[in-house]
Amino acid sequence: MGDPGLYTPRSVTWQLHGDPMMWVVGVRALYLQALLPRAVRGVLQNSDFRRDAWGRLGRTADFVGVTTYGTTEAAERAGARVRSIHRRLTATDPVSGERYGVGEPGLLLWVHCAEADSYLQVLRRSGYPLTGAQADRYLAERRVSARLVGLDAQKVPANRAELAAYFAEMRPRLMAGPEAREVDAFLQRPPVYPLLIPARDLLWHRVAALAYAALPPYAHDLYGRPAPTPATVTHRLRTTGTLL
Repeated sequence: MGDPGLYTPRSVTWQLHGDPMMWVVGVRALYLQALLPRAVRGVLQNSDFRRDAWGRLGRTADFVGVTTYGTTEAAERAGARVRSIHRRLTATDPVSGERYGVGEPGLLLWVHCAEADSYLQVLRRSGYPLTGAQADRYLAERRVSARLVGLDAQKVPANRAELAAYFAEMRPRLMAGPEAREVDAFLQRPPVYPLLIPARDLLWHRVAALAYAALPPYAHDLYGRPAPTPATVTHRLRTTGTLL
């Protein structure tokens, strides 16, 4: 009876974003996003995530939740807020000294595609019943969120073939530089209150390790840390998905 929002309950996005594996998805996306130097610098030079890691993760989850399940007005308002922040922030290339905006379309597109790919890869490998046609539909639907953060929706991959072509094009530009190493170290041992350290070492370490293992092989090569075989990773994802 009310406003169903930008996606509506009939969308694939509505279904996927409610799956508890989204926490593994989010960490995998961060690992992948950090491999584009210009993108990760924008985060490290403007973010307080080192001091407020859990707050940042919570705000990101809130954005996904509001844009997926909120009213149209709430989703558009959240998108406008993100676009406003992007317009004000800049980053500096430490080598060339170039100063650039963190809202560059190329950077936003990388972040968007890394997140969308992470949803599809993690959920499908964890046993979520998603057909190829539904996966393509999900990517087409995600053009809505791309528009919200400031991208031209028509220039965003709308199916698996277009997404694969995009990643093939981007691979020569990826590297695990100092900033990516910092993100890697942070994700393995994020700061917590002393009393929560045992829980972090027991629970969070497993989430981060599984997210890293679920990355594509070229990402493992760039980071330089080995991962289990794809079959072993898929088994662990399926076991985790079943338990959750």
